[in-house]
Amino acid sequence: MAPGGSSFKEVLESHQIFSDYETTKAKSEANGNSTFTKSRGGLGGKHGINSKNGVYDLLECPVCKNLMYPPIHQCPNGHTLCLSCKIAVHNCCPTCHHDLGNIRCLALEKVAETMELPCRYQNLGCHDIFPYYTKLKHEQNCPFRPYSCPYAGSECSVMGDIPTLLAHLKDDHKVDMHDGCTFNHRYVKSNPHEVENATWMLTVFNCFGRHFCLHFEAFLLGTAPVYMAFLRFLGDDNEASKFKYSLEVGANSRKLIWQGIPRSIRDSHRKVRDSQDGLIIQRNLALYFSGGDRQQLKLRITGRIWKED
Repeated sequence: MAPGGSSFKEVLESHQIFSDYETTKAKSEANGNSTFTKSRGGLGGKHGINSKNGVYDLLECPVCKNLMYPPIHQCPNGHTLCLSCKIAVHNCCPTCHHDLGNIRCLALEKVAETMELPCRYQNLGCHDIFPYYTKLKHEQNCPFRPYSCPYAGSECSVMGDIPTLLAHLKDDHKVDMHDGCTFNHRYVKSNPHEVENATWMLTVFNCFGRHFCLHFEAFLLGTAPVYMAFLRFLGDDNEASKFKYSLEVGANSRKLIWQGIPRSIRDSHRKVRDSQDGLIIQRNLALYFSGGDRQQLKLRITGRIWKED
């Protein structure tokens, strides 16, 4: 595989999406034991001996501390850094302050081709080892990678496994926790004619030994004010597909019913909302369901969750 080819470009672009959290994980792995044991589940990687920490350290960018991927640049004195940091330091070596120019460190790129490294989520249960240039692609979809906090309506940066997120939702976001596969929620708004972009996580359900979160949102669909309710699954897509749910809203002998598959929290609540994958209620219909003088929104949403055989 020739350095600088299209496969390297793909890896470089994927590398840039990783967070500081993941970078910290990668660095902690490099300082761990050099021998890794076999895992029972194959994820397309190998099991074996980790590369020497000294070589690993050579591939760490001295500026951002991320692993470097082609093109790896160096100054005339041999100091290396990644492409992103080369741009960030305005082509001036941060170590010796010489002009970087466009010198590639082809030798280090070749060395990287021979390395095998553990998944950065080893501490979370992934014990496979991957060639240097396929490691990042695996980590983008590793089933052991942490989940982002699913709480809607805030820019929460907490990440972790499902038990960690459940405790976080309960203690920090004060989300209601319930056991059971049926639910009945009432949403009241004093001035329904003022529809702003708003979102709420109403509750988390423990059902069939798994957890689901119910969301309710008010937003504009084009220029039309609407309300939307949907369910998300605390887990991956392959597990979410084993369940179905229904939502129902109505009054005055009329009703709307939605049936679907809960979306994994790998998808943000905004992504689910924008895909319109849930029960959508136009404001005029919502006011009709509310009854009275239509000066107050009163919606009762019921639903249930079941498991497919």
